[in-house]
Order: sequence, then C-alpha cells, then structure tokens
Amino acid sequence: FGFPAAIRPFAESSLLRAAIVSCVLLLMGLTLHPAALSGSVRRPWPALLAIAVNVFVVPLVAMPALWILPPELAGGLIVAALVPCTLASCVVWTRKAGGEEGVALIVSVVTNLGCFIVAPIGLALLLSQTSSISATEQARSLLMIVVLPLLAGQLLRRLGLAVWADQNRLRLSILMQLGILIMVAFGSVASADRMASQQALGATGPAVVWILATLVAAAMIHCIAAAVAWYAAKLMRATRGEMIAASIAGSQKTLMVGLQLALDCGVSVLPMIFYHVGQLLIDTALARRWARQSRELRDPQKETS
Repeated sequence: FGFPAAIRPFAESSLLRAAIVSCVLLLMGLTLHPAALSGSVRRPWPALLAIAVNVFVVPLVAMPALWILPPELAGGLIVAALVPCTLASCVVWTRKAGGEEGVALIVSVVTNLGCFIVAPIGLALLLSQTSSISATEQARSLLMIVVLPLLAGQLLRRLGLAVWADQNRLRLSILMQLGILIMVAFGSVASADRMASQQALGATGPAVVWILATLVAAAMIHCIAAAVAWYAAKLMRATRGEMIAASIAGSQKTLMVGLQLALDCGVSVLPMIFYHVGQLLIDTALARRWARQSRELRDPQKETS
C-alpha cells in the first residue's frame, strides 16, 4: 500500500489476476471432501438457513454503508457482503467449535457455485452507479474463474487425485495462501492509487477516519449476521452443532473472490480485507468459547455414565 510502483505492472494485468484466482479455487475444489455432505443433506434446513443469511441478510445489513461511507469504501463493503462463503476457513472454524462440518461445507459449496448469479444481481441492484461493469460480464467472469475451477477440482478428485490431495493438503494450503496474499498485494496497489488524494474518497475529513469507520462496520456486519443465523437456527430447534455451523458459515465471506470482484468493479479492496481479518479474529474467539461450552455440557454426561 505504501510502495505500489514496483507491483503495479503485475497488479494491472487482469489476465494474471484471473489466473491466480482460478488456480486457488481449483486447489480448493481439489481438497474439498464431499463425503462430509451426506449427513447434512438428509437434514438440510440449517444449511438452507445459513445460505439465506449469507446471500440475503449480510447484504441487507451492509446497505446503510451506501449512505454513510464514501462511495469507494461503501462499494467495497457491498462487494464483501455479496461474495460467497469461505471454502476452507468456515469448515475449519466449525470443526474447532464443535459444530456440524457438513452444514458448513454445504453452505460453502452452494454459495460459491451460485456466486456467478447472486453477485452480479446484487451489484446491479446496489452498485449500479458505482460499478460500470455489466451484470452479464460479471456473471461470465465469475463462472469462468470461480465455478468452473471448483468443479474441475472436484472432477480431479474423482479421477484419482483424492489420495494425493489429502496427503499433500498442507503443501496445497500453503500454495492457496500464497495466491491469496498475492491478490491482497494487487488489491493494495489499486487501493493506494485510488486513495492517493482526498478526492478519491469522495468525502471530506481525514481518510483515516473513514477507514476506521469501515473497519468497525465490517466487524459489525459479520457479528450481526452470525447472531441472526444463531438465533434463527435456535428457533428452528436445530442442534447445537447445527447452530454453530449456521452462525459461522452464514456470516463468513471469501477473500479470494472478493478481491477479484472489487478490482473488477473499481472499488476499494480494504473493506474486503477488513471483513476477512475481522471474521477470523471474531470467529476464533467464538469457536474457543463454543468448544469450551460443548466440553462443559459433555462432562456431566460422562460422570453420570
């Protein structure tokens, strides 16, 4: 962000960005375990609830940003709200918290496969004045760089690479993280260029104030979505594990797709980065608390037996 000149030639290559995103999504699809879906498919309501929260509630909660934040940052926050659920971290955090992994995996797969429809429609409704890219072009781009690589990764698993992928999960995870960090660097260059002057923010007052406001807004949106999913699942009489999974998967958003979409739409990537970092920190605390509570609930049963 502070020294964008060295990376700018690479960051401006849309082909390079699309290739990095596609490779990361291919590796994510290769490491997904479809077997974990079986139990949750027979009881789909918690997953459907989390999908509804992820697709509808999060963008609705983010809408006030359009009237409060500068257009550059508000647009970035709307993009963060419209992208699909995380593919890896929501399952990992759900597992750490003692939740139903199958529910989290269903939400992750469905929202990512459907993002080429959901995101363009949402952007057309909410960011028609900020983004110049057409909904059809967005849908085509997301289909090519997100949906098809995910499906290709799953196809490679079925063609015999499942064992290899499971054995090399750590190495593949490192490659995926490197791809994400490269996209963060590209997004930082674009944000630095746009925010070089006060006019780029489209607002008066110190830029740092608006950046801090965006950071707080991203954390609040995530927390509200997690709470809505938790209590809605409770009203549905879901199990504790299903409530945990719905809360985490319903509120998490993927950084990889968000960065690419923000760059394509010409809005700041900072809100997407804030949302991603915030959800990891917040959900880590929640996962520890839920895991501790689950252990406390199990202990009396063990003593009785």
